[in-house]
Amino acid sequence: MKIAVSSSGVDLDSEVDPRFGRAHYILLVDPGDLSFEVMDNSENLNALKGAGIQTAAAICNKGAAVLLTGHCGPNAFKVLKTAGVKVANNAHGTVRDAVESYLSGTLVITDEPDVEGQW
Repeated sequence: MKIAVSSSGVDLDSEVDPRFGRAHYILLVDPGDLSFEVMDNSENLNALKGAGIQTAAAICNKGAAVLLTGHCGPNAFKVLKTAGVKVANNAHGTVRDAVESYLSGTLVITDEPDVEGQW
């Protein structure tokens, strides 16, 4: 299983980026050993529109099963839900903190987006 986390930097000690579609990076973390792959999201960072949808499609293609982020808009959420990717909003702290919070059950999966589009 891979856990995708929106990130402001390229390692586990980077802060969670509260934006999903316009996050600087997405880290794809293996919860077993905390190894990770960095996905540069700069193409979507300044996109005029569709950033969430494009980022959602990219993490689906990378095999993510879960997304941990600050906020996920409705269009990205729909893509993720259709692909079977679970979403946990309100992630904060470092990427490592977010993964640990999810694994311990304190960061929970949501059934709906928590912001309007283009947050």
